[in-house]
Amino acid sequence: MEIKEVAQRSAKIREQYHQLEMKQDGHPWTTEQDALAFLTDAALVGRQVMAHQGSWPDGQDQQLLADKIGESIWWLSVLADANEVDLDQAVTKFLNDKASQLKA
Repeated sequence: MEIKEVAQRSAKIREQYHQLEMKQDGHPWTTEQDALAFLTDAALVGRQVMAHQGSWPDGQDQQLLADKIGESIWWLSVLADANEVDLDQAVTKFLNDKASQLKA
């Protein structure tokens, strides 16, 4: 899937979640709440990687790891959109910059 498609699909799904939040809380989550939700999922990625490598006592769950990586990417797309960052451009620039730095 192309990054632009990830961004488009992520925005649509986020809007659906906003509707659920309106029903549940009377208002959609703020960008700050979205960022905290992302950090929670990113921490779960870390925990599952530790389990996968045998350094965390909980059993590894490969599907949970894959799901949380996917969800983290979704959250990053949502956060980029909410903060007027073009995800495709940001990732491209980062990769190009790092590749250039490592060549030097």
